[in-house]
Amino acid sequence: MLTCYMTAVQCEWLEIRKRRHANLLYPEIQLKDSPKARNNVNVEGATHKQVVDLIKSGGDVLTLTVISVTPQEAERLEPCEDLSYPPIDYSEKRSLPISVPDYHVRERKHERYVVFNVHMAGRHLCSRRYREFAALHMALKKEFIGFSFPKLPGKWPFQLTEQQLDARRRGLEQYLEKICAVRVIAESDAMQEFLTDKLDEDGDQGPAVDLKVLLPDREVVTVTVVKAALVKDVYDAVCSRVGLDSETAKYFYLFEIVEYNFERKLQPHEHPHTLYIQNYSTASATCLAIRRWLFNVNRSLSEQALTWIFWQTVDEVNRGHISAGERLYQLKALQDASRKHEYLKLARELSGYGDIVFPHCACDSRKEGHVVAAVGMAAFKLHAAKEDGTLESQVVEFQWNTITRWEVDDEGMAFCFQYTRQDNRPPRWLKVFTPYYTFLSDCFDRIAEEAKWDDPGE
Repeated sequence: MLTCYMTAVQCEWLEIRKRRHANLLYPEIQLKDSPKARNNVNVEGATHKQVVDLIKSGGDVLTLTVISVTPQEAERLEPCEDLSYPPIDYSEKRSLPISVPDYHVRERKHERYVVFNVHMAGRHLCSRRYREFAALHMALKKEFIGFSFPKLPGKWPFQLTEQQLDARRRGLEQYLEKICAVRVIAESDAMQEFLTDKLDEDGDQGPAVDLKVLLPDREVVTVTVVKAALVKDVYDAVCSRVGLDSETAKYFYLFEIVEYNFERKLQPHEHPHTLYIQNYSTASATCLAIRRWLFNVNRSLSEQALTWIFWQTVDEVNRGHISAGERLYQLKALQDASRKHEYLKLARELSGYGDIVFPHCACDSRKEGHVVAAVGMAAFKLHAAKEDGTLESQVVEFQWNTITRWEVDDEGMAFCFQYTRQDNRPPRWLKVFTPYYTFLSDCFDRIAEEAKWDDPGE
């Protein structure tokens, strides 16, 4: 039997805790005061194992003496683990034009309830029940403990009148305005999930929604489609809305406006409404646009098609995708839709006309720097660039009759193509590492398709 005697000099506390080590728990004597001696042996700075061995070898009697020290000295001897979280900065504000302009009654699965429609810059984001606002409020209060949240409109156990519903709508709008004005809260996962409306998994196509689409002539049209509408559905709705005939419609398609003044052709399986609401914080009215989907721009086209191509060509000249050079002044003088035939005639003589130019990216043919890929009816071009996108002098052109194969590398997020070389050298593969590798492959497919349009053998 071990008898333990403890003497203390101004001893304030002795804490016993458990420490996890190598997935085992064992007791440890944790002295907040400075340990001076155990069994007449000074153990200051000793390890836990050394102290345990001393206790085991000390016989039947153990005398332990502790001396009280100041909190500062205790912290120096054994710093406490800081479990506090870094303070959250609530001072950074942002201005988001969020609103709850109206509400409507929804009926689903034999249930009838009111949802409030949340808009951002006039763009419908989602429709939420009051209980979903309450759940958001509780989630945010748990995450941002130090923030003083505004109150939600009060609950009411009975059916609300139209006047009470409108008062609740105004209260919910004011609540969202206040919390979304704080950047760290507006960008939190809970807030983003609340503002993002998801497609139903039960096959329901969802309610009708309005989508704004930018036309090449810079007008914006609004079409009404079901929330789960696919790309073709939205594009057909736009064609019907503007009266685009089927022949002209095949020369254009629905694109998404993304980085670097670049538009990406949407894939058939995508849901435009999902993209539409994911870009709610952008300054532009919409992220959806109708753009030219035609490389052979010398084809005979309708007046409406020529008007749209004219305005897109103006944009491409302004972006520098078409090298106007000394002709820029002449083009500026012709920059009116009534003179589109003269403008396009001049533009056809310029390098880059009709091309789709991609943002700069890496390529395995360059150890340093990037490339700017451009797809045109005449050739596929890789323009050397610095890593910041600044163009350099070297340009490599691949004629279409030298490109034998192409494919996408989903895992490597790259577009790959094989081309033949002169002097009987074997064909070579090149990889272009762009996030738009699928669109780049679509461009190659489109070039091959258009080449067959005028081929009498097809």
